[in-house]
Amino acid sequence: MQYLLLCCLLPNVFSFAFTIGSDFLSNPPVSFHSQPISSSTSLHQTTIPNNMADSDFVNATENGEIPTFGKSDKAKATDFANYFCSYAQLYHQKQMLADHNRMAAYHAAIMGNADVFKDKVVMDVGTGSGILAAWAAQAGARRVYAIEYTDMAKHARSVMEANNLADIVTVIQGAVEDVELPIKEDGLVTEDEESNENQVVDIIISEWMGYFLLRESMLDSLIRARDKFLKPKTGLMFPSHTNMYLAPIYDEDERQLSNQDYNGAMGEWSQFAETTKSTYGVDMSVLTQAYEREQREYFLLSSRWAELPRNAIMAPPALVKRLDMITCTLEDSKGIMAGDEDACFDFDIDTRNVSAQSISGFAGWFDADFKSRTDEAGAKAPKLSNPSYLTTGPEAGYTHWGQQVFHAMSSIPLINGETTRIQGSLEMTRSKDNARLYNCRIRYVSSRRKSEEGKDGKVLMKGSPVEHVYQIP
Repeated sequence: MQYLLLCCLLPNVFSFAFTIGSDFLSNPPVSFHSQPISSSTSLHQTTIPNNMADSDFVNATENGEIPTFGKSDKAKATDFANYFCSYAQLYHQKQMLADHNRMAAYHAAIMGNADVFKDKVVMDVGTGSGILAAWAAQAGARRVYAIEYTDMAKHARSVMEANNLADIVTVIQGAVEDVELPIKEDGLVTEDEESNENQVVDIIISEWMGYFLLRESMLDSLIRARDKFLKPKTGLMFPSHTNMYLAPIYDEDERQLSNQDYNGAMGEWSQFAETTKSTYGVDMSVLTQAYEREQREYFLLSSRWAELPRNAIMAPPALVKRLDMITCTLEDSKGIMAGDEDACFDFDIDTRNVSAQSISGFAGWFDADFKSRTDEAGAKAPKLSNPSYLTTGPEAGYTHWGQQVFHAMSSIPLINGETTRIQGSLEMTRSKDNARLYNCRIRYVSSRRKSEEGKDGKVLMKGSPVEHVYQIP
């Protein structure tokens, strides 16, 4: 899913497009929380029962989880205003449905494995306009429960009726964390006597992915639905596995444009401060440092959506996180932590293999597999004879997810006949004030050696350590 900001925020409370708290850059909490962009708000936070943040603006629980799981009406209202309301717009649904790479991957996964869906009980988490649920029914599912939190549920019901699927697909409006299935009424059964009475679903399908996979934090809802409803030994998740990648890129025109925008904003401020002082007799220059910080975060330390060409990638991407949708946990969904198995990267950029003269920064994207279970407990689960695959990398062409680009503050020059090595790590953690948004901390050191030297050959130059925190708006 793609996140879209629309003018559907609560009246007199939200007239902004997401605050990415700047405290993180100056006062990072121990667990590395905080985040994204636009006008700032005044936060007053106290603790109330159920560990929910009692604030008009905070969109996270005290434990950094999304507010839909809990009993704070205020937090849920904030979450709806910040996140869900955009998905109630047909314009937004159309944008996703017009993403043909997305559509083709899901269609192939479902219709190409109709034997797996035949006579099964399916749940579609976040059904939107209902197309995945419709495909599941067309593939032969016995019952499909399409869960949708927003009023888009009304449109989904219309789609089912128009396609003569209403007798198979039941659209349920509500948060998946709160819904109950009509187990007795529909004759739903568990796979064995050991299972929880709610574990009656054979397949969960969902298009839950956000920018750089995790942004939006819908994975939390999916995990809770899986643990509550999916048959543990034979159940299937669509997609079944996801991976996150990071690679060095050449994107110098855009990087320089961001710098020009930043410099232009600071030049305008300088003129503003001088005019205010000379015309109105008030010196505003005391605010220059704070204004500079705002502009730096917005123009230079915010990731950018991009549709990069293949040749922008300067080295094979590093796999920085992998998720098995059957076994991943709520802790896994919180991001990439320092010390995680795949959090480090080591790139070699050989000038004999690239035409660019510098490295502009990094790009992140994800892919998703629709294939058979690989966990031990799922040995008896149905096998997919026709696996499907979705990638949002540059090789895919357009997807509405695109890639997230993290431009370097200054480019890294490449020298003919030499190989530049970039060693570092990535952390990606939820914003303190909005659990659906993330910050990325990228640390790296660059060095150069003669291209004929091995990876650990004689170092000709080694730069100082670089560290930046980017917000994913």
